[in-house]
Amino acid sequence: MTTERWFTSTTGIIVSSVAATILWGSALPFIKLSYHHLGIASNDLFAQWLFAGYRFVLAGLLLMVLARLLQRKGTKPNRVRVSSLLVLALLQTFLQYVFVYAALGQGSGMTMSIIAGSVSLFQLLAVRWMMKTEQLSLRKWMGLLLGFGGIAVMGMASGNQLHVTFGIAELLMLLSALSGGVGNVLARREAAIEPVISLTGRQMFWGGLGLVMIGCASGHPFPFAWDGVGLLMLLYLALLSAGAFALWNTVMKYNEVGRVSMYLFLTPPFGVILSAVWLGERASIWSLVALVLVTASIVLVNRGRRAGQVASGNTPARKQA
Repeated sequence: MTTERWFTSTTGIIVSSVAATILWGSALPFIKLSYHHLGIASNDLFAQWLFAGYRFVLAGLLLMVLARLLQRKGTKPNRVRVSSLLVLALLQTFLQYVFVYAALGQGSGMTMSIIAGSVSLFQLLAVRWMMKTEQLSLRKWMGLLLGFGGIAVMGMASGNQLHVTFGIAELLMLLSALSGGVGNVLARREAAIEPVISLTGRQMFWGGLGLVMIGCASGHPFPFAWDGVGLLMLLYLALLSAGAFALWNTVMKYNEVGRVSMYLFLTPPFGVILSAVWLGERASIWSLVALVLVTASIVLVNRGRRAGQVASGNTPARKQA
């Protein structure tokens, strides 16, 4: 079975998308565990960004080595323009994780996991703006309102009470989702030029290098007391990033955004479950309400898309690998 046939088959889409969302769902609580093990304080942004930079530089190097191993002998892969690569690195790695790591130091892993689900909504808006291939119907507008309603509830929740507040952590995570959604659509467009593994690895490397640079601005390039467990944590996060982004960018390359975005709704539930298991966090009733609203919004938006495709007999255009 060819790469294209796998990633356009129902089984391939489900397996690849679920695997990516499990990895992403595990990332936020695992990062908080890493903070605790390495003694990274919640207000030490430079250390958090430096740790993120190490993670993505390593992930990028792993993918670039894999891309070289998969490259056919005597062939030279196409490469996107340097300017396009840097924009992608800025959005999909640098800005997205500048915001993520800063947010995680301030908020709970459970709350951040729920808000991270809004990336699917921003992705739909971005594809409509950048590619003009998606129409925002009434159903989609309803889905968007539900999703942002869930984010608002999460921002106002405090224990089992509601307060009209929206903290810096929630705002940072929302900005991260915006950057990630636009970056995902841009990666889909550039994947028509450069193989996904190579493209993902190169943008991660340069985005990670940017994170290392701002992390070193504190004057301490090696602030962590590394041990075997800490190194394994870093390696897991690097492999997680490499695997999740490579899988998702490949799914995005071969399918229409509206067809596959529904699977991103799995990331918040996985994040909430793993935050409860690994971090001992307890979900309040409002956390569950927010989770239901975000999940329902993404399902509603994409269910309409799939129904429309079945009715019209349309299938996504396929590209050459």
